[in-house]
Amino acid sequence: MGSMRNTVLPSLALLPALFLAACNTPNFDPAKATREYPFDLHTTRTIPIQVFRDGTTIEVVNSTDNSWGESSLWINQQYMLLIPGLAPGQRLTLNLSDFRNDIGEEFRAGGFLRVRQPTPVRLVEIQPGEGQPLVGFVTIRGGDVE
Repeated sequence: MGSMRNTVLPSLALLPALFLAACNTPNFDPAKATREYPFDLHTTRTIPIQVFRDGTTIEVVNSTDNSWGESSLWINQQYMLLIPGLAPGQRLTLNLSDFRNDIGEEFRAGGFLRVRQPTPVRLVEIQPGEGQPLVGFVTIRGGDVE
């Protein structure tokens, strides 16, 4: 009985250390890196497409008669996700953790087991094609996360 206690107790003492180490794993993957934000193509043009944040997702509501083909959706001039398109009247729900930056870092979406503060969604833009100017959307700030 004593030898079992001598092996189990040290093992149990390692559990908190392993848990803390797991919580500090980096949230980036270089294989998922996107291109850098095209600051030279940034414009002040906006259109009335609304973006609502709901926890770890955003909902993009195209209330215009504009249709967008395959495009890059940018958040906060850093994180990008390629979307297949956005038709007039379409609602598109996207996971914030699918957005990546130019080193493969994941957007800090938050959630139940988060270890860092979630990043606010402040600026959302669409880029219809590489080399084309960006167009801003109307970002509606949520209550629980700025």
